[in-house]
Amino acid sequence: MPRKDTEQLENELAESKSFEDFFNENEENFQDFTLAQYLDYLLSEKNILKSDVVKKSELGNYAYHIFAGRKKNPAREKILSLALAMELSVKEAQYLLYYAGLEKLYIRNEWDSIVMFALENKLSVRSANELLSSFSLTPLLGDVS
Repeated sequence: MPRKDTEQLENELAESKSFEDFFNENEENFQDFTLAQYLDYLLSEKNILKSDVVKKSELGNYAYHIFAGRKKNPAREKILSLALAMELSVKEAQYLLYYAGLEKLYIRNEWDSIVMFALENKLSVRSANELLSSFSLTPLLGDVS
């Protein structure tokens, strides 16, 4: 997994006089991960169990398929449900969306800003759905009951 975080790499690139030197010094940090690999990395880094994340995500067995890499194009809402269940920061959720090949959260979008708020405040998927519904926006996972 990466030895330097993205911010460190961005700072080093900004200060570098030669891309070749920058690349040679950071080559091991350029590995691109699959979504399943990044999810496994997060589980390990946060010391959380996959079964707990699946339960909190409210995705059921579908979440296991995402973790196993069997769902190649999961919906953005499903990935964000996993992010909430893992209690990711907004930055970590943005990386998760990147590895899923999905659009990052955008603060000027009302739906996205509510999800960002939910991430920042460690809301559950159910609470995030209720907040979205209170603004007459589509919840992460269908109807809120």
